Amino acid sequence: MSNRAFLDLTPGEFVNKRESGELWQLLDVREPWEIEIASVKDCLAIPMAEVPRRIGELDLKAPIAVLCHSGFRSASIAVWLSENGADTVANISGGIDAWAMTVDKTLSRY
Repeated sequence: MSNRAFLDLTPGEFVNKRESGELWQLLDVREPWEIEIASVKDCLAIPMAEVPRRIGELDLKAPIAVLCHSGFRSASIAVWLSENGADTVANISGGIDAWAMTVDKTLSRY
């Protein structure tokens, strides 16, 4: 049995889940200046450092996918969320950079 506290989803897998009707929340934990460069619609943007005090903005019973630039910050927040009451958590592997290379090639990369 794995001790991983979260799932790993590629950007494409996440988009497929949403398009198939699964009600995933998308939490973008990048800084505001990063979101200005490249952003994904239908997400909740909360900088990583603010997640603990703003956890009430998330539905912990609904699946949550976490996004950052490359997948490291989001993995850290995914662990934290799973340890603090979230039922289902996924990390978007490769972050917005992978998203820009695979799902939406119109996004700026940085």
